[in-house]
Amino acid sequence: MTDSIQARLDAAGIVLPAAPAPVAAYVAYTVHENVVTVSGQLPFKDGALTQTGLCGDSVDADAGYAAARVCAINLLAQVADACGGDLERVQRCLRLGGFVASTTDFHEQPKVVNGASELIGEIFGDKGKHARAAVGVAVLPLNASVEVEGTFVIA
Repeated sequence: MTDSIQARLDAAGIVLPAAPAPVAAYVAYTVHENVVTVSGQLPFKDGALTQTGLCGDSVDADAGYAAARVCAINLLAQVADACGGDLERVQRCLRLGGFVASTTDFHEQPKVVNGASELIGEIFGDKGKHARAAVGVAVLPLNASVEVEGTFVIA
């Protein structure tokens, strides 16, 4: 695996966007001592949601996976902002929480949230191994299909 986080992002073809602004009354992240907690990130790319609707209806697991990956890119943008632009400060991803808007008969939430988990692992290697929740919900803000939040330790 490449040594630097930036090299891994480059190898994955990822250019981090500016950290997305919150869509309601909250902050995008908080920092306490050496822990960054990032609010739920939606699959925004270039100011628009990449995926809306329910998994199990208009959205299949593969499209949900892709949306979760976009959520993780936005999560990384928030962490980078919290680190003054230096993702090398990340010591560990502690936890991801994934929320999947889905029908009652859709049971592939873990597969969908893997889109975020696998990206975090790809970028951070062993530091990206994390605890996780993958939860099905009836609806998400702005009709997004997926939302991902995370907690990171930084130096």
